[in-house]
Parts: sequence; structure tokens; C-alpha cells
Amino acid sequence: MRAAALLVVALACAGAGAADPQAGRAKAAACAVCHGQGGISTLPNAPHLAGQPALYLEEQLRNYRSGKRQHEQMSVVAKPLSDADIGELAAWYASIRIEATPP
Repeated sequence: MRAAALLVVALACAGAGAADPQAGRAKAAACAVCHGQGGISTLPNAPHLAGQPALYLEEQLRNYRSGKRQHEQMSVVAKPLSDADIGELAAWYASIRIEATPP
């Protein structure tokens, strides 16, 4: 059982790097309204996407698409996304380098 779980994780990690960030960049234009140009949101209720791990972003978009996670706008936006769209969007936002500096 544990070996099967490790295999699933390994396959998920292998697939995450295969998506094209530049294709995701083009698709992310619609996301900029809420999540900002370059993935840095200016809205208080929309998270920054820049620098987030691709696997995390993929999981959240799939959860919105399936209805497992609910949000008024995101549930509608994610519904028509294909697995390829999700991978490319996640690859784009994960490729953006951000720097955090402690206060």
C-alpha cells in the first residue's frame, strides 16, 4: 500500500514539470483581473499565485473544477479548464520567482 502511494506521488511530481510555462502565461491573462499581473494580487480577498508550487496550484484548480473546493468566481473559472490548461497555468505561476524579505 505504501509503495503504491509513493508511486502516485512520484508520478504526480514527474508530470508537474512537463507543462509549458509560456503557454500558461498566455492563459493567465484572464487570471490577472483578480490575481494581478505576474501573479501578485492587489485585491485583499485574492491570493498571490506567483511562486506557489505547481503541485499545489494544480490540486487547487482541480478541486475548484470538480466542486470539491467552492468559491463563487473560481468554481466558474476552473470548470472548463482541461488538465493541460491546469498544468500550464500552474507551471507559469510556479516559474515566477519572488523574494520575501523579513521585516
